[in-house]
Order: sequence, then C-alpha cells, then structure tokens
Amino acid sequence: MNTRDKERLRSRRDFLRQSACASLGVTGLVNALAQMRLMTAAMAQGGTGGGYKALVCLFLNGGHDANNLLVPAGDAASDPLRADYEAGRGVLALPSGTLAPLTVPAATQAFSRHHGGLVPPMGVHPEAAPLAALFNSGDLAFVSNVGTLAWPVATRQDYLDGIVPLPPQLFSHSDQQTQWQSSIPDKPFTSGWGGRAADLLNASYNDPASSKVSMSISLAGINSFQIGTTGEVVQYVVKETGTLPLSGFGTDYSSALNPDGSYKTTDTGLRFKAFEDIMRLTHDNLHEEEYNRIVARARATEGTIGAALTAASASGVDFDALFAGADSKLGDQLKMVARLIAGRGVLGNNRQVFFCQVGGYDTHQTLLTSHAELVTELANAMSAFHDALQALGVWNDVTTFTASDFNRTFTANNADAAKAGSDHAWGSHAMVMGGAVNGGDIYGHFPSLKLGSATGSIDAGGGNRGRWIPDVSVDQYSAVLASWMGAGSNELEAIFPNLPRFDDPFATASANLGFL
Repeated sequence: MNTRDKERLRSRRDFLRQSACASLGVTGLVNALAQMRLMTAAMAQGGTGGGYKALVCLFLNGGHDANNLLVPAGDAASDPLRADYEAGRGVLALPSGTLAPLTVPAATQAFSRHHGGLVPPMGVHPEAAPLAALFNSGDLAFVSNVGTLAWPVATRQDYLDGIVPLPPQLFSHSDQQTQWQSSIPDKPFTSGWGGRAADLLNASYNDPASSKVSMSISLAGINSFQIGTTGEVVQYVVKETGTLPLSGFGTDYSSALNPDGSYKTTDTGLRFKAFEDIMRLTHDNLHEEEYNRIVARARATEGTIGAALTAASASGVDFDALFAGADSKLGDQLKMVARLIAGRGVLGNNRQVFFCQVGGYDTHQTLLTSHAELVTELANAMSAFHDALQALGVWNDVTTFTASDFNRTFTANNADAAKAGSDHAWGSHAMVMGGAVNGGDIYGHFPSLKLGSATGSIDAGGGNRGRWIPDVSVDQYSAVLASWMGAGSNELEAIFPNLPRFDDPFATASANLGFL
C-alpha cells in the first residue's frame, strides 16, 4: 500500500471515528441547545449583558457571481492572476481599467495558500465604487472562497476521488440556500444558525422585562436562517414600510379604528371588535389557543414597531435623504432596519438579528448587464446603510454580512458577450461591514483561477467550468459573527456542531478569519 493510500485510509477512519462521536442527531442538538440556554439564562440572572449589538444578514438569492465583484486588476502580461482571470472569464471579463481599485495591504494573508504570497492589484466591479470606498476607509472586508462544507476538502484530487463527504445537492438553489442558512449541510434541516444563536443569546442579553419584540426580525418573510429549536424566539416579519397588519380592516386598521384607538361604529369596526373579543377568549382546543396567542402577540408587536418608528422619526436623522441614492428593494429593507435600530430603546433588546433578502442573482443570461444592476443596488444600499448607522452613532454596534446560495461558474455559458451568463458553482466571496470589522483587508484564501486539471487548480469536477472548492466553511465564517454577538466557545459548539471539523477560526492562523 503506497503512502497516499495509507493517508486516505487514515482519513476514512478519522471520518468514521469523528462522525460516531459527533452524530448527536436532531434530538441531541435540540437537547444541547436547551441545556445551554438554561445555563446562559442562569448566568444572566445577575443582569443582562450590557451594550447594544445587531447582526444584519443580506442574503443574495440565486447565487451571486462574486467572480466579477472581487477582481484581479493587474496587467495580464505581468500578473499571472490577471492572466488566469482573462483566460477563464472570457467574454465575461471586466477590463482592468474600469475596476474601482482596492488598497490591499501588502501583508495580507489571503494570497498565501494559492498564490505564493504575492499580493496582486485588486479591484471591484465598476458599479461597486461605494464598496471600494468603504473597503479603503477600513469599514468593509472581503472573506474569500466561502462555501458549504461537511468536512474540509484539502485538494482537488480528494474531491475527485470522493474520499471526503460532501454537502448533498451541491449545485441546487433550494438545498444550498438552506445549507448556507443552517450551516449543517449533512443533516436534514431543522433550524438556522441565526435562530440557534438567538435561542442561546436571548436569555443572556435581552431582559424579558423590557424586551417588547422578538430578537429575530425579518424584512423578507419567514426564512430558514432565523428558525430556532426551542420555539421561544420566533421570527417577526416586518415590511419595508412597516408592520404586516391583519387584512380586511383598511390600511393600518383605518377602516376599523379611530385615531385614539377606539373601535369605529361601522360594520368593519364592529367586525374587528368582535374578532379581537374572540381572540381574548380561552379555547379548549390547543391549536385554537395557540393561534389566539400568536395573533395577540402579533397585534401587540404591531404597536411596539409603530412606537419604535415614531422614535426613529424623532431621532433627527433624515432616513429618506440618506437613502435617496438607494431607491431599491434592498435599500428600502435596510432603511427600515436603520429606523428600527434608531427606535431600539422602544424595542427593548440589547441583541437583535435582522434578515434581508433580494433576488435576481441567478444570472444564466446577460450577466454583464444584469449583474451591473445588481451590484449597483447592493453597493448603494450598503453605503446608505453605513451613512445611516454613522448618523445614529451606532456604527460600532452593527455588523452587516452577505451570503448567497453559491458562486457561479468562472467560465461563460455563451460565446456572445451580450447573451452570456454563468451557471451554478460553489465557493464564493462574502462581505462584512461595520465599525467592529477589521476592514480594508481580504480574509480567507483567494482561490486559484486555474481551470480543470491545471497545476494548482481547485476547480471541482472535470468540466473546466471553474467551480471553486471552498477554503472556508460557512461554519467558520458564521462562527466569527456569532462570537462577536456574544457567543462563547460552548455556545459556538452548540450553534455550529460541525465547527470542530475545521480549522479553529479564532486560534488557527491557516483559517485567516480575523475580520472581527
């Protein structure tokens, strides 16, 4: 048996041994979280954690082509990375002269693993100039080649030989969206990592006596990311314009309620009064009783959200002016998040998790045109959100991060630049923004841009498409964010049960994840 076969056998034994120890299953995970929640709640009896922190997830639905967001900007004649970029991207390549330049530190570690430590000139998409400004001012960082992983994939050959368990349905939108938001790709979905973090941190940081709204607020409907395990932190959905009231009673109940909150004597007002009277009754049927509680809680929270938005209006910050250049779906979502943060005193939480989502990133056709529009929306919305947080004085207290299904193939799927798009791939680049972020740097490991079986390639499969095998797992990336929110080492292992399989993002230099 040769050395390589011995190494593979040892790897298989390690997988079996570690899997047997780690396979708690869904019940074990729920029990672990419940026990951890009790411990954190007990520790919090002496008082909740001080200070305000909010985590804002921007999910780019459809699979963002990050290959044309963070781009080598050198001269192909003298820069091997730029040469590989132009050769592989083909008709989708962005001219280096059009890129918004990044000032990347000479000591950055992002190019050590695949590029011998040579730091090339880098830039971002021409429409992402606001992101370049945030990066160059130290307010934003990139995290390279992040993706869903069940176990580390050390080499392309390991991937081809099938000796490493992989996430199921790697290039499927629905599966990869769920796996990104759960961080547990090798188990059936039961909860999201944001929901599990809220389950644990809510008791430690949010005083039930003052907390008037859920720790988990979504601007994009019910999502997998914020689903918890205990049922105590339930995601609350808010529209870009405010709360989601019951239908049939007019805008903001204007057909049913008078300005002072009393019921109108109209048919609609009497019908609404009857509905609320029924909701106050006790019901023998448990399902009816739970439905009543949900509706009553939603009605109470509507008033809290309204009061928070009133407080935001009195903050002296002109949100409409700050977001005038970000008139888009994402801009509107982030404007509402900023307003809710401005009214955080009314909401009563020291820890808050927000979820935003926009679609359109499934760019199989006309990528150059459509991606430019998407990047414009993303860059302008994030820049406006930065300005709003600065104006509110909470820039250091809010961390915003991006996620998406996957990256897209490096190669184009059509020789006509006007028609060409890119298809489903794997490892991608993410962004993290905030006052606590160690910005102005690239973290993780920028991938080799070589295709197929070329020396140094990390291209998954044999089709020469440019599907980068991730260097950083979703678990590692997300654990840094959860740690910033206040999760300790024990909580992190409960939130991310697969995390011990990977390099420690806090103690191992090879992880290169010191972005917070």
